[in-house]
Amino acid sequence: MKQHILPSLRLTLVSVFFFCVVYTFFIWAIAQAAPNKGEGQTVTVNGKVVGYALEGQNFSQDKYFWSRPSKAGNGYDATSGSGSNKGPSNPDYLTDVQAHIDSFLVHNPTIKKEDIPSELVTYSASGLDPDISPAAAYVQVDRIAAIRKISKDKINALIDATTEKPLLNAMGMTHINVLKLNIGLDEIR
Repeated sequence: MKQHILPSLRLTLVSVFFFCVVYTFFIWAIAQAAPNKGEGQTVTVNGKVVGYALEGQNFSQDKYFWSRPSKAGNGYDATSGSGSNKGPSNPDYLTDVQAHIDSFLVHNPTIKKEDIPSELVTYSASGLDPDISPAAAYVQVDRIAAIRKISKDKINALIDATTEKPLLNAMGMTHINVLKLNIGLDEIR
């Protein structure tokens, strides 16, 4: 019996060493070659970190562009990144979508229901999507221009300037990082 336990103990110790030390060090070494050494892509304003470029954040004030709704934790919680896991026929999901539509229409009275991009009223898969489409940005221009007393042309120019094209114009979608767009909005005089 004793001879059967020793190989098992050795294998356990070797496995623990490999997966707790060697593998961890290997992954850490790979991260050092990543942008910002694997610490995330921080966005700074005047030397102060204001957010992360690859993580959605909650912008609910009318003077800002809104992100996609989030169901991650209490909303935009990176430790609980997940969607709602409810399909389009689920009554709770439909209630949430209708609430988002109603809220959007209250805050954007110049917009018709059929003009609201679906991404502004539905949850993303991760709940942390940092980007919106140009259409989702343009539909919010009237609200922001009225509140900030900025011309629509200036806001549209900002949207055009912050729009990111797909990689090689083929991989991915045209999108706008909401955090960067709102930082640009704050810089308009």
